[in-house]
Amino acid sequence: MTDDWRDHDWPVLESKAEYETGWYTGGYDLVEQPDGTTKKYYWADLPPAVVILAIEDGQVVFVEQYRPVIGETCLECPAGIVEDGESYTAAAGRELREETGFEAAGLSLLETFWVATGALRHERGIVFAEGLTPTERDLDDNEFLSVRTVPVEDALAAAREDPANDATIEALLLAETDGLLDQ
Repeated sequence: MTDDWRDHDWPVLESKAEYETGWYTGGYDLVEQPDGTTKKYYWADLPPAVVILAIEDGQVVFVEQYRPVIGETCLECPAGIVEDGESYTAAAGRELREETGFEAAGLSLLETFWVATGALRHERGIVFAEGLTPTERDLDDNEFLSVRTVPVEDALAAAREDPANDATIEALLLAETDGLLDQ
């Protein structure tokens, strides 16, 4: 196969949402491929989400929660949906407060990227939070989670334990690459 596909527009002949849930919309695009054939590419469209890597006093702040989809309790960075009109950093501050009961003095966006581009229309932002002070938690009605701290030097190993979570590992690796775990 040649690289000629890069010069092709891949026109969408039909786009159809087949179902909608409270969390996402699912459907397909009927696309003309570079060789002239057509194929349905199925997708799930989700709102943007933010993942927060919060560090205080040499400890990474995680949440533990049961994930019914995989039937496992996961150790994760706090995370949530970015509301309409909200920036990744504003969403990070709100989600961190709601899930962990910490207010951050400093929030910085490390990266935004598309997730699982073969099947999802979903963008994720990773935000670093520091200068934490305790405040009140305000969990959503479907959030049953506990806060757990892990020393920075043990955080990546803890996050890699089964069942590992992609967003948590991504956040830790980005922070490590940026030298933010050398506290």
